Amino acid sequence: MNPTTTAAAPAEKAFAWSAAEKLCWLAVLLYAAYVLGQIDLTQERLLHGMEQGARFLARMFPPELSRMDVLWSGIRESLQIAVLATAIGVALSLPIGLLAAGNMVPGPVRTVTRGFIALCRSLHPVIKAILFVKAVGFGPLAGILALVVGTIGFVGKLFADAIEEISPKQVEAVRATGASFMNVVLFGVLPQVMSRFVGFSTYQLDSNLRNSTMVGIVGAGGIGGTLFAAFQRFDYDFVFTILATIVCIIVVGELLVNAARKALDV
Repeated sequence: MNPTTTAAAPAEKAFAWSAAEKLCWLAVLLYAAYVLGQIDLTQERLLHGMEQGARFLARMFPPELSRMDVLWSGIRESLQIAVLATAIGVALSLPIGLLAAGNMVPGPVRTVTRGFIALCRSLHPVIKAILFVKAVGFGPLAGILALVVGTIGFVGKLFADAIEEISPKQVEAVRATGASFMNVVLFGVLPQVMSRFVGFSTYQLDSNLRNSTMVGIVGAGGIGGTLFAAFQRFDYDFVFTILATIVCIIVVGELLVNAARKALDV
């Protein structure tokens, strides 16, 4: 057949959406419109909310600086909760992550461990804090336990996924020497995943710094209790001081975490 006589095939448009993708986006837009109609979102409510927000922000200034001892006491407790919870949770996530990796343990063990990890991350930190407050009473212990459970759910899952993605050649080489299971883990598994594990841990520390301020709202220690009490007393100038301090601590923590990750090349 003469190629000059054949009809040229129509060129496909770049980044063109298929019919199924268009239907999916249409369904999302329709559902979003339905939800907006159900939540009674009106222009009057938005305008009223903006006016209330402006009055609320105006009452935050000037910031209250006469109760810094109360502020620093709560901040110190929140930092202690975050650091302890991260250290304990990360230490427990190492063996739990190994038991949840399908290439390291039998299938039934992996299934049970994965179910436990899913249970640990199934609830919000505040909900877990409420449960531990009921179990152990008010105070930082409840906050530490709540964040430990959350750390296991997050770091344990990611660590298990990282182990399942490792190259089996190094593991097989270590096993070929007659090494025990622990030596296989130490010399065949951990060298391949340690940089990622450090990255997961530093991210979780940053997350626990934020979550430690929330669990105090339900009586699990930290600055959250002081913040909630200030809201109840309508001390919005002190609320601003607390919020600004929390933001500064989170920013400083982010800078320190990034510096640690660069120093460890993760």
